[in-house]
Amino acid sequence: MESVVLDTPAGIDARLGWDPSVTAHDRKRLLARAIIGARLGADPAAVRIEREAPTTFGHHTRLIASLDGEELDLVVTVAEYRAANVVAVSEPGVRVGIDLRDLHPDTHTRAVMRAQSQLWEGATDLDLLTHWSRAQAVLAADGRGPRLSATSVKLDQGGHRGWVRDRPTSYTIQDLSRNAFVITLAWAPEED
Repeated sequence: MESVVLDTPAGIDARLGWDPSVTAHDRKRLLARAIIGARLGADPAAVRIEREAPTTFGHHTRLIASLDGEELDLVVTVAEYRAANVVAVSEPGVRVGIDLRDLHPDTHTRAVMRAQSQLWEGATDLDLLTHWSRAQAVLAADGRGPRLSATSVKLDQGGHRGWVRDRPTSYTIQDLSRNAFVITLAWAPEED
């Protein structure tokens, strides 16, 4: 699998990986192991990545990392698009959301984006895609993801900050795009 390190803020490490011959399940684990191994100076093969057991139907489980039988106090966040994944690893106490998109979305995807867009008439496909990816990253960081419409997200004029209208948390937004993928990271300290 090919992968690249993404330029992220301090405290968050991320990689993009792609390979159609590797399952999404395996890509996530390989990327998480590589990130955590580099972060801790450990052999990536010694890092174990498991999926938390679901507690109820519909519960979205998270990946849990351990080393030498000890669970690590790290949060693993993932995004997937076809044969590609982005994995981010952060300390607890930071809300992280990632969105991963193809630079050239299909007609149906563009129509969905336009239907929920708050952009001006005449916005280019790239404007639309960038705005959509930022809104989706904020929704992922918020934790409610697809349960909310992209119209519930408000972005500042430059698109560097975003928030969900019914919550006070303001997320910093960073473009991590690489290799014909639009990748957006949104993060904020968790509120007490």
